[in-house]
Parts: sequence; structure tokens; C-alpha cells
Amino acid sequence: MNYRATARPLGFILWLLAVSMVFPLLFAIAHWRANPGETLGFVTAIVVALGLGSLLWLAGRDARPNLYRKEGLFIVAAGWILAGLIGCLPFYVSGTIPSLIDAVFESISGFTTTGASILTDVESLSHSMLLWRSETHWLGGMGIVVLFVAILPALGIGGKHLFRFEATGPEKSGLHPRAADTARTLWLIYTAISLVEFILLWAAGMPAFDAVCHTFGTMATGGFSTKAASIGHYSTAIQVIITVFMFACGVNFSLYYQAFKGRWLFWRDVEFRSYVTILVSAVMILLLGIVLTESQPFGLALRDSAFVGTSILTTTGYGTADFQSWPYLSQGLLVLLMFIGGSAGSTGGGMKVIRVLIAVRWALKHIVHAFRPRAVVPLKVGDHALEPGIEDQVVSFVLLFFTWFIAGIMVLLLCGHDLETSFSASVACLANIGPGLGLIGPTKTYAVIHPVAKPVLCLLMLVGRLEVLAITVLFVPGFWRRWN
Repeated sequence: MNYRATARPLGFILWLLAVSMVFPLLFAIAHWRANPGETLGFVTAIVVALGLGSLLWLAGRDARPNLYRKEGLFIVAAGWILAGLIGCLPFYVSGTIPSLIDAVFESISGFTTTGASILTDVESLSHSMLLWRSETHWLGGMGIVVLFVAILPALGIGGKHLFRFEATGPEKSGLHPRAADTARTLWLIYTAISLVEFILLWAAGMPAFDAVCHTFGTMATGGFSTKAASIGHYSTAIQVIITVFMFACGVNFSLYYQAFKGRWLFWRDVEFRSYVTILVSAVMILLLGIVLTESQPFGLALRDSAFVGTSILTTTGYGTADFQSWPYLSQGLLVLLMFIGGSAGSTGGGMKVIRVLIAVRWALKHIVHAFRPRAVVPLKVGDHALEPGIEDQVVSFVLLFFTWFIAGIMVLLLCGHDLETSFSASVACLANIGPGLGLIGPTKTYAVIHPVAKPVLCLLMLVGRLEVLAITVLFVPGFWRRWN
């Protein structure tokens, strides 16, 4: 691998990270008398990001600018890891989170849009810390690397490999023939929808600062809130607005681009139809469970089932109800939704709806081959047969996903956690959801997780956010050879 060729892109990603910290720094400066440590924390993080970014930029100034598959994978993985490590400095240096591993956990959870938090009293945080915490979500939602590709095509760097490994799903629905144009268009759509959500939340009575933070969390399907009760703190109107936007952010963003161009392809898209069907079916089952077991008015039961079902399927992780008190069938259904996740090309996590569809049809194909071995059974999604290689990619993804999932469970069990907590924490971090069951239920935090297990959960968050492969290859010795 050509390491020097990766230095300049990584350097510029760190410069972007430094710029993104200016906004919370301004809040910290405005209240520096109350807590001067917060200003120091952001200044430290900005200096480190600018300094390390400049060193990397200089180290790669004479390198060949072309990037290939290995370099693209390395930049994506290293970029996210560096963002998580530097992003923790405001929390740690300011003393907001005294434990370094906890600060790293909170930062990586933000950038990976997981929303798993170790904070037990989030409402005691200052505006600068709450804003930075939510901003990591918004940056991570569409991806720092995609942002980099969107604004720096002039560098002459092969951005298509960066975009390919950062974007989600087995197939990338290209909006433009060039990766930089595609990334730029996605960011424009992402920003426009964010603005609409902010206006609606503000108009519905949510304070402007809270509206910004929850817009960031919703758009990224992240889940960090400014309130201990999450979205349950706010009115029904606000909960409905956030439910709608959580659903919207679980949709493939290329469909929005096509709609903008006058081509409404939503219901013609097999993944979108499946996404809606799964969500509606899940909400009906959850609603039935609430109605049969709890003395709750039908309207409130429908609101909570729709909100929680959408939040879990899209891997947002916001909450309005303690679903750990719901029937076991409902809890099991929510765990199943955690594995599925949102659509490919969305900001959601999980395995993605399209991969689940392909995996199910792959299994059915081989069931047919069991009694008709000579039958030619094409594997189709909708009316189209899959391109060669996609089938193998999906099956290998699913196998790797469950390998990481099982590894996470084993580590948590080894650290002394019960099976319910270990199982749900592993899938909640790997699928970038946040809340789980047991000790990490929707009204609890990850503060109780063993210190040894927290770095492993951070790794699972990165694995899930970067579509498994970008992190998994780092554990293959041959990947680190300079040229091959």
C-alpha cells in the first residue's frame, strides 16, 4: 500500500474536523467564565487537528495523488478513527468526561451515529458540549469522508474509492458519473432536509437550540438528545415530526434526488416498498402488544409504537417509552429490527433492508436447488437480476456481520455481563442504534459497561458504520504490505 498517498486526504479530513469545532467553541467562549476548561478543551482539539493535519499534508506532498482500493479503505477507516480520537478531546480536557475511555466512547458513538452514551446526567452539560455532541452525529450521518470528496475534487485525488467505501449498501445508486458530484449532491439534499426539520421543530415549540441538536440527531439517525427523557420530554406534535423525519432518513437518498429531478420512483423501488412494509407490520404488532398489556389510550399507544418502531428500524435510538417494559414479543421484534436497519444509501445502520432481501432470496434459491439441482434460478431484486458478484458480497457481509456480533457477545460475557445485556449491547453498537435491553435499556446508559468492554464496543460501532469491510481488512496481515 502507498502510505504517503493517504497522508494528504487524511490531513484535510482533520482540517475539516478542526473547522467543525469552531461553532461549539464560540458557545464555550461566550460562557468561559462559568467553565474555562471547555474553551481549553476545544482549543486543544482544534490545535491537535490542525497540527496533525498539517503534518500529514506535508508528509504526502510529493506522493502520487492517485488512490486505489487499498488506499481508499485505509483513508476511510483511519479518518473515522482519528475523528473519534480527536473528537473526544473537548470532553476529556474540559473535565466533562473525566475518563479517557469514556470520552473516546462518547465521541466514537457520536461520529458513528450510534447514540450510545455513558453520560448519566446529560441535562447538566453546557450548550457547547451538547452542540458538539450532536454535531458529531450530523457530520457522521452523511460522512466526513463524503464531505471531503464533495468539496475537494480539485486535489486530483481518486475520490471514487473514498466515496465507495464510505457510502452504504451493496450497490451505490450513482447520482452523477463523478464521485465528487455525487457526494456534493448528497450533502445538499442532506442539508436541505435538515433545514426543513429544524424549521418545523422550532415552529412546533421546541427551543431553537434543542431544535438544532435534535435535527442533527434525527438526520444522522443518531439519537443523542439534550434531555434525559429523550424525545419523551416534548409534545406529541414534536414527536410526530421527528417520527416522520426518522422515517425519511431511513430512505435511500438517491430517491430524493430522483424526485427533485421530477422522477418519483419511491414505490417502484423494491427496497422502499419492503422498508415501508416492514415498518408498518412492526408498528401494528407493537401497537397490539401495548393495547393488550397496558392500560394506555389508543392514540398514545399508536404514537409510542410508531415512534419506537421507526426509531429502532432506522437505528436512530431516540425514545418516548421504556420498551423494556413491553411484552417479550415486542422486545424480540425490536431486536430483529435492529439487525435489519434502514435502506442502503440512507444514514441508517444495520445490515440494510436490501441486503436482508437478497440474503433471504439467496437462501430460497438454494432451498430450490436442494430438490432441483439443475434448475436455473436467477436471483432478482424487483424485476432486475443482480449483477455478478453482488450475491457473494451480500452473503460474505452477513457472515462477517454476525462474526463481529458474536465476538462482541463473547467479550461482554467474559467481562461478567449477563446474556441479555451482552446480546443487545453487541447488536446495538454494531448496528449503530444505541439503546438495548438489560443494563443498557432505553432509560439507562452504557456507564455500567466494564471498562475493558468499552473499547470493543467502540470497535463494533466503527465496524457497523463503515459497512464491516473497511475495518475488517485492517486485521488482515497482507493489507499492510506496502505494494501488492
